[in-house]
Amino acid sequence: MTKRYFGTDGIRGKVGTAPITPDFMLKLGWAAGKVFAREGRSKIIIGKDTRISGYMFESALEAGLSAAGVDVLLLGPMPTPAIAYLTRTFRCNAGIVISASHNPYYDNGIKFFSEHGTKLPDAIEHAIEAQMDMAMTTVEAAELGKAQRIEDAAGRYIEFCKGTVSGDLSLKGLKIVVDCANGATYHIAPKVFRELGALVVEIGSSPDGININEACGATSTALLQQTVVEQQADLGIALDGDGDRLIMVDHLGQQVDGDELLFIIAMALHKKDQLSGGVVGTLMSNFGLEQGLKQANIPFVRAKVGDRYVLEQMIAHDWFLGGESSGHLICRQLTSTGDGIVAALQVLKAIADEQSSLYTLKSAMGKMPQTMINVRLTDKIDVLALPEVQLAVADIESRLGERGRVLLRPSGTEPLVRVMVEGDDEAWVEGLCQELAEVVRQAL
Repeated sequence: MTKRYFGTDGIRGKVGTAPITPDFMLKLGWAAGKVFAREGRSKIIIGKDTRISGYMFESALEAGLSAAGVDVLLLGPMPTPAIAYLTRTFRCNAGIVISASHNPYYDNGIKFFSEHGTKLPDAIEHAIEAQMDMAMTTVEAAELGKAQRIEDAAGRYIEFCKGTVSGDLSLKGLKIVVDCANGATYHIAPKVFRELGALVVEIGSSPDGININEACGATSTALLQQTVVEQQADLGIALDGDGDRLIMVDHLGQQVDGDELLFIIAMALHKKDQLSGGVVGTLMSNFGLEQGLKQANIPFVRAKVGDRYVLEQMIAHDWFLGGESSGHLICRQLTSTGDGIVAALQVLKAIADEQSSLYTLKSAMGKMPQTMINVRLTDKIDVLALPEVQLAVADIESRLGERGRVLLRPSGTEPLVRVMVEGDDEAWVEGLCQELAEVVRQAL
């Protein structure tokens, strides 16, 4: 069955444009409440990022849930992974996140977590959508859901984050710049690193409802790179608006992406015989990550792009580490979803254990040059099924051999096919990518 509202990462769009409207959120809260209330009295937790529209949608969801007879716990601004964690610790039936992650302030969205702090099963999303078609009703007054604001949510989550690294980890002597993207981690991330002993310089920690992800955070690291160099810091940490992505910056101001961070964590765990299997990346993960793990005899598989698919593969293989180039890193032995702060602590632990630097540890992975060209589609067509494209791909793969790889991937949001070639020589890779892109254009 095709879903009308839920995508791979919840429901997202521009505020004021259907379905991201107050009336829809009211009905969504009610529909979700009715579904979860089928098994008796239910309790659902709600958190949000710092977007100005979050208060409006929080109130609408709260009203809908109450009308369905569901009790509500309100967290206020909290990172997405914190809501996954607190859903479990408060023994809630579900968690709701009001956030559009790395998008601009004028977008917003809704994500649900199950009672286990994981994405909702498809069956429940289908049930919620089916309930949306029903006329909205209100339970008897005595059965209305009650709302309660949790005042110590931030402190609970700070202690959880610190608890994911051994008690003897000290960041004393490290100077760290922390960029909170003016988002949900603004009152949490600096405290975590500061309480572990680091000297913390904060940027992107003054949200005003509109400046979330604006020229800052994990999707725009220029300010962090500049600040790390100016402050002569040891490294920088960039989180996105809802705190589930991590990008870092070394002492030279060079960006360290999700693939390199995944490699650092994997190697540190492998050396201690704590990796428990292999690593899950995506179709977009750098070939250098695959090669580096292979040299260390660490198994590696690629999932479709999206943290949902990474987690699916991790569960299927019973592995505990996976992630994306964009910085969604999942340490499944520690938490149930991607968590930027928890992942950063794992990297800092590796630095401390190795008595090394971020620059040195990321340099152990030979990141390969990658060229991507977007070819616009005029018709919906399976490019990979075209014989001339198949021949061209096979030819380039044979020329690359073990020195690189080819990927053709349709965009999930635009009428484009992404043509990507990776290899160990930048000019050669660029030429091969242009050659393949031209074949694709001609075939179309």
